[in-house]
Amino acid sequence: MAITRRTFIGTGAVAAGAALLPQAAAAAERIGALAAAPAAKGRPVAIASANGLRGVAKAFEMLKGGADPLDAAMAGVNIQELDPEDQSVGLGGLPNADGVVQLDASCMHGPTRRAGAVGALEGIATPSLVAKAVMDYTNHIFLVGEGAKRFALEMGFKEQDLLTEKSRQDWLRWKANQNRDDNWLDHEDDVRIKFTTGTINLNAVTAAGDVATVTTTSGLSWKIPGRVGDSAIVGAGDYCDNMVGAAGSTGRGESNIKVCGGFLTVEFMRQGMTPQQACLKTLERAVAMTEKRLLDDRGRPKFGLTYYAAAKDGGYGSASMYEGATFAVADAAGARIEKCAFLFSDAERPKG
Repeated sequence: MAITRRTFIGTGAVAAGAALLPQAAAAAERIGALAAAPAAKGRPVAIASANGLRGVAKAFEMLKGGADPLDAAMAGVNIQELDPEDQSVGLGGLPNADGVVQLDASCMHGPTRRAGAVGALEGIATPSLVAKAVMDYTNHIFLVGEGAKRFALEMGFKEQDLLTEKSRQDWLRWKANQNRDDNWLDHEDDVRIKFTTGTINLNAVTAAGDVATVTTTSGLSWKIPGRVGDSAIVGAGDYCDNMVGAAGSTGRGESNIKVCGGFLTVEFMRQGMTPQQACLKTLERAVAMTEKRLLDDRGRPKFGLTYYAAAKDGGYGSASMYEGATFAVADAAGARIEKCAFLFSDAERPKG
């Protein structure tokens, strides 16, 4: 009998499916193990970027009391959003090139498989809660700019000036040193000019194994107005699957967007990797996707990127591009700072 194209394709599909069966079985076994994990294995747990020490402590206390994982994660990041001394998120965040604070945030809720996000939001100190409102009250996931602000005001959020005097002075110092020939007096303290990609990501796992994640930021300081990084993008800045776990990131958002880092880290956990292994594997992908202009002559990235992950069974881990980074975690042993795994040693970090 002659083999038609349809027969050939069908036969090939069966063969391919058979070849993937062992991998599929292993993945199913991993997910089944996560779903059946007892609470005593480490749940509940909250993990965040290092600036989230107070946040994970708050989240863990709420999780112990039976709170929803996203409510707990939100309460944790709200501490940083409302702290004017944290210049990387919310109130007091470092502004864009025009001196305007524009905020990004996203969240995802494992039990309901829902998500929400806002980008380039102005005048509202808690973009994470606006992102949650998008999730809770609309058929959308992502609102940006003026539309996001209008929605927030309609939902009862209060508008305020987010630019503190401290951040305003940092912006003026940056602006004055941009061009030696302009009409601004130059400062001699260039070394004190801040340039940051600071963010907070927090992942929570309940005693029952439900998961959630949230990421919020003021983004890259002095950015081009309208720039939105990874923090507002579900699947990049954060992601969760209630059958597997949750993950998020801080650092160079553009590099994370290209690898869909939050999603990819969760997928690596689905394949059987521990949270730490998954974070390291995602970093490797980020390096492989980096254009030459951002690499030194040894192929080392000239930027930082850190991933944080929590598995459904309560396991957690974090990994950074370079040695020396830390993260915050809270479980039955208390809230604490731990060292991140790393892809490159400090000695391998590009100089200058």
